[in-house]
Amino acid sequence: MTAWIENLLFARRRLVLAAFALLTLAMGWQAAGLRVDAGFTKLVPVEHEYMKTFLQYRDEFGGADRVLIAVMAREGDMFTPGFLAALRKATDATFFLPGVDRTQVYSILTPNVRFVEVVEDGIAAGNVLPADFRPTEAGFARLRENVVKAGLVGRLVANDFTGAIVSARLQEFHPDTGERLDYIQVAHELERIRREIVAGGDVDVHVIGFAKVVGDVADGAVRVVAFFGIAFLVTALFVWAYTSSIRLTAPPLACSLIAVVWQLGGLAALGYGVDPMSILVPFLVFAIGVSHGVQMVSAVRAEVARGAAGIDAARAAFRGLLLPGAVALASDSVGFVTISLIEVQVIKEIAVTASLGVAAIILTNLVLLPVLLSWFDADDERRRAFLERDRRLRPLWSRVARVARRGPAVAVIGVAAVLLVAGARFAPEVRVGDEHRGVPELRAESVYNRDSAAIADRFDIGVDVLTVISETVKDGCVDYETMRTLDDFEWHMRNVEGVQSVRGLAGVARAINASWNEGSLKWRTLPRNRHMLVQSVAPVPTGSGLLNLDCSAMPVSVYTADHKAETIARVVEAVKEFDRANRNERIAFRLATGNVGVMAATNEEVEAAQFPILAYVYAAVIVLCLVSFRSVAATVCIVVPLAVVSLLAYALMALLEIGLKVSTLPVVALGVGIGVDYGIYIYGRLRIHLAQGLDFAEAYERTLAGTGAGVVLTGLTLAAGVATWIVAPLKFQADMGTVLTFMFLVNMVGAVLLLPALGAWLVRKA
Repeated sequence: MTAWIENLLFARRRLVLAAFALLTLAMGWQAAGLRVDAGFTKLVPVEHEYMKTFLQYRDEFGGADRVLIAVMAREGDMFTPGFLAALRKATDATFFLPGVDRTQVYSILTPNVRFVEVVEDGIAAGNVLPADFRPTEAGFARLRENVVKAGLVGRLVANDFTGAIVSARLQEFHPDTGERLDYIQVAHELERIRREIVAGGDVDVHVIGFAKVVGDVADGAVRVVAFFGIAFLVTALFVWAYTSSIRLTAPPLACSLIAVVWQLGGLAALGYGVDPMSILVPFLVFAIGVSHGVQMVSAVRAEVARGAAGIDAARAAFRGLLLPGAVALASDSVGFVTISLIEVQVIKEIAVTASLGVAAIILTNLVLLPVLLSWFDADDERRRAFLERDRRLRPLWSRVARVARRGPAVAVIGVAAVLLVAGARFAPEVRVGDEHRGVPELRAESVYNRDSAAIADRFDIGVDVLTVISETVKDGCVDYETMRTLDDFEWHMRNVEGVQSVRGLAGVARAINASWNEGSLKWRTLPRNRHMLVQSVAPVPTGSGLLNLDCSAMPVSVYTADHKAETIARVVEAVKEFDRANRNERIAFRLATGNVGVMAATNEEVEAAQFPILAYVYAAVIVLCLVSFRSVAATVCIVVPLAVVSLLAYALMALLEIGLKVSTLPVVALGVGIGVDYGIYIYGRLRIHLAQGLDFAEAYERTLAGTGAGVVLTGLTLAAGVATWIVAPLKFQADMGTVLTFMFLVNMVGAVLLLPALGAWLVRKA
């Protein structure tokens, strides 16, 4: 079969080039229509129990995709004409944001934000900002009084009265066009609002919310294209330093770029866009393509150095690398395919994107590249230069090959065992979820995270909220036992560490009941009498988000101090604990909506998926190795170094406080799938020398002489392709770059040192 494919390709080289050129043009035309595609539900596990609650009640009570605009006075308090003018401008601009649900826009200036009080004649209510408001001292005093009566301090008004919030809910689909909302456009509109308000008054503006995060991530992701240029140059220098020839350097780079074009064109043809969270995948595919291309270049160079003509060298390289190259790329695909088991749409899109790229690499690197290299012919001077370089490296490979003897091998295995123990010590400390305050995708010093900290410092609420839906019987809000359970739940959650404030119908009803009784704190309780309870609940509108039309669902909003993994886990467990102890036929507490509810569902999905994914990756790698080499010993030699490095990668994440999240969980699986390439290429050549009757140590020394430089260069090119991400503007890109760089380099070291050390004891001479 291999011989038939070889003859087909090299007998019609120009036809092969023409076919690749036409296909590249077609894919490039498709890629030109690629768009950035970001969506809220793409980032959440919609099949999770919490998300089913979220989707069920999203239309009634809103989702997690809220936007908060905080207008803060630079000096003094908010009760000035200039501040109200700025707040009015922010409120009006928010009302006309693309995709905003206008019934869910709240500020002290909107008519849906009202106060209720008990007066001599009964209940009095009105807008917080009176219709006859005048910017006088008396007018501002009245406004302050209304704010307090409406219970807005800490919610829509800062605790120290230095600012106010405009809150809005976005719809995932634009209400006018029905198309998916462009969150990046919304983010840019929010920035425009910020600039205009700051320029027009003596105020500061802070903006937080899902749309703003997506916009900031997208802007940072676009800037990472510059890092791709740097990685391209560094990779080109590595390959040129190895080959000393532009004619050997250009083909692997060109083939890898073609693979990226095919990948992007395939995405567009399938109707996908590029999510900001997956924008690094094409760069990773380029690095993988170059690393595999280096193996082909190395094989051709070795044949040419021995005197072969270009076409004969390319044929020999094609024959020798078709099987190990296909197996190695199949292992890469396994890493990408298995991450699709995570029930999050953006992860599935990453898997599709990466799989398309690897499929393209199989064609460009195993078919197009050897055909291109077949035109490379070296004169005698170039051959002598190749041989001289190999001669200078031979003492190095001879020293490294000593690890393939049983004595030194014991020392190497001992060091690996120590590292294994160290990794086992720290790896369990990796947390599922976020390790720090603020949005983990952005750096701590980013504008968004500074805005988030400023709002959390001045208000009792922020964007971090877990909303628990208390499901009751119809008219449960006027049933004393039901409301008492709800009140107990609110009190229970207020006393959980990490909870900043709690807002629910029971607390509001107690406050209204006190208002009916001259505001006496003695009456700040739930009345047992059904008619009095109706009197306490009736003033609360359904638009408040505290109850639905028939009182069968009453949300309780739990505002958290942050969304760290331990905070979310603690709050969620407190909800479950209370529900287990108090659930009955009249009331149950369902998790969860709000952005913290989404994070809780995502964290649980990641935690459930992390070990099955690694198990599937390793199982697939083991099967590929067994099928390819038909040797248990060879499989152990290839897989054990991978396992050690995986454990060390988890330990590194624990030490660097990188949590396991949607953006980082795929990294370890990808590192395994790609890292196995070194072992496959090394053992593929080693097996040939063992079959010639050489002992293991000598066979390994010859293997290094032929492929050692190529394997080292593969590790360096892979690491160079992702190392530039470490200084990227986005934190999750930096985290991915750090972990992948570590895994690529250490996997290379493991393949060069630990694989032969294990083989010295396990592999017998053929």
